[in-house]
Amino acid sequence: MAVAVHEANLHDSRGAPKVIERLEHKFPRLVKILADEGYMGTLGDWVAKKFGWTVEVVLRPDECPTKFPILPKRWIVERSFAWLENFRHLTIDYEYLADTAEAMVQLAFAQIMLNKFFQ
Repeated sequence: MAVAVHEANLHDSRGAPKVIERLEHKFPRLVKILADEGYMGTLGDWVAKKFGWTVEVVLRPDECPTKFPILPKRWIVERSFAWLENFRHLTIDYEYLADTAEAMVQLAFAQIMLNKFFQ
């Protein structure tokens, strides 16, 4: 897992390279990164050129905008964010340093994984 905390005025697509660079040596078998529409643009080209990975952007269907569409693989990300909402320390910004906030996210996911393993 790689985590990067950045300023609130920086769009996630601009902060994505910081996270993606941290993935390089952690996951040597990584081939594809799934992303939503906010990451369209030059990010895919940069990732392909620098790491040789592909960025697959999952688009919402245009057929019925009033109906909630279930997007493939998107539920995995949404479920992970929902799990993080259960940690009170992460719901309010208590941390002064970005490194401390990143460590708190990693600790929360470590606890989630331990709970899943021992159930």
